[in-house]
Amino acid sequence: MPFFTLLLGYLLGSLPSGFLAGKWCKGIDLRTIGSGSTGATNVLRNVGKGPALVVFLVDVAKGAASVLIASALTQNNPLNDWIQVLAGLAALAGHIWPVWLGFKGGKAVATGLGLFLGLAWPVGLACFGMFMAMFSLSRIVSLASVVAAISLPLLMAAGSGSNANLVVALVAMALVLWRHRSNIQRLINGTEPKVGQKS
Repeated sequence: MPFFTLLLGYLLGSLPSGFLAGKWCKGIDLRTIGSGSTGATNVLRNVGKGPALVVFLVDVAKGAASVLIASALTQNNPLNDWIQVLAGLAALAGHIWPVWLGFKGGKAVATGLGLFLGLAWPVGLACFGMFMAMFSLSRIVSLASVVAAISLPLLMAAGSGSNANLVVALVAMALVLWRHRSNIQRLINGTEPKVGQKS
């Protein structure tokens, strides 16, 4: 059963919502346009606000569902906390490296939010609040994502006593920062576009 929950988490995470939005709405392959990501931000820039919102919600749901399903299937297992965490990480891996798209997907921010809403919703909401506050000030999605990712382990340490949750917060932070490494370089150079500007 634990292996099944991990496989299910990966398959949920790998659902190519952004790629499908680009194909269905504009006939484009987002992997070859803009940032090359299939996440909601690239959908927003190249497809539109409505599709981007749908992709964001679907990506959040993928992360939350992977954790909640794992919890339901392994509730009597003494390693339940760790199985939930691993299922959530599998969903992140699926989103970043989807088997259907040649292992080239998104940057895991929305799916990560869903993961933490499923694991510890107050921490997930607090992290989303950090994202929205920074985005409101800067209008730069990548900066808001990086700040939220860095704040996540601190919020988890303050709001959850689970070692498993703290470990996954640290791993998720590392994954998000790694996926945003080119954005971080542009932020340092002062060339990262704001929402509404060309990438």
